[in-house]
Amino acid sequence: MSKLFSTYKTKGLTLKNRVAMSPMCMYSVETDDGVANDFHFAHYVSRAAGQVGLIILEATAVQAVGRISHGDLGLWDDVQIPALKRIVDGVHYHKGAAGIQLAHAGRKAVLDVDPVAPSPVAFDDESKKPHELTAAEIEEVVADFKKAAFRAKEAGFDVIEIHAAHGYLLHEFLSPISNLREDQYGGPAGNRYRVLGDVIKAVREVWDGPLFVRISATDYAHGGLTVDDYIPFAKWMKADGADLLDVSSGALVNTVPKVYPGYQVPFAEKIRTGAGIATGAVGLITTGVQAEEILQNDRADLIFLGRELLRDPYWARTAAKDVRGEVTPPEQYSRGGW
Repeated sequence: MSKLFSTYKTKGLTLKNRVAMSPMCMYSVETDDGVANDFHFAHYVSRAAGQVGLIILEATAVQAVGRISHGDLGLWDDVQIPALKRIVDGVHYHKGAAGIQLAHAGRKAVLDVDPVAPSPVAFDDESKKPHELTAAEIEEVVADFKKAAFRAKEAGFDVIEIHAAHGYLLHEFLSPISNLREDQYGGPAGNRYRVLGDVIKAVREVWDGPLFVRISATDYAHGGLTVDDYIPFAKWMKADGADLLDVSSGALVNTVPKVYPGYQVPFAEKIRTGAGIATGAVGLITTGVQAEEILQNDRADLIFLGRELLRDPYWARTAAKDVRGEVTPPEQYSRGGW
């Protein structure tokens, strides 16, 4: 039996298969208010119609200053809830699960205001020098993650993912490259983890469903984090309430890793084994056979697809044929011979 098209249970939620859509920024909010529009509805619900089991919406800012761009989704205000609920309802119509990635861009925000970060270290020579967050401001960020999680619950989401990867704020706190603080939030690994741990625990106060965390398992830079550093981080995340780690890599600094099919899968496998926590594999996974191998060999628990789902919203249909799995098409499409 295909494992890719078997169910997956996590924290009271049963996914109909193990195909997940990775959060991918669309930069398509047109009115600078963080509110989803018709594009977002069509984009996400079409993948649910294509029988992707879990659709995770793009990075959604918990503060207005935490957006990467003016085109980002937001969940810092109640007015942003109804448009997201419409998307959730559309995903549920096709019996898919809906997730949302809560995020803060930190020093990588490209807005008209000064970005914020753990330390006043710019991302690169062309970026603004960020404002170093005070302890009080850090507490505000944690509180705003909690408020956004409550709004996500109000919108009906099934999964929350906390974005702690790709050089954004929570990743910036984790890495010694971007975190040069000498207070309780800097220095030893336990201190650098503190903000992420506080965010996970704060979200857990209002959210009892599945909680994922996206991480960058290596910084691809001298003096930065490696996958071995993430074993204790992963154990702490699990203890604080994380159910699964969505394992990506890089983007803290301007380095270009060597990429090839499945190049990030070993990170997911090592963290899964070393920390005893479920993981999602991502990174140039393009075929059903490739995805099946990862799952059958217990290298990860879910398969996250990014660009492949941009190319083919109905990827699950082709993959099911390749691995002898089963998908049920929308009733309206049944004459197409799925």
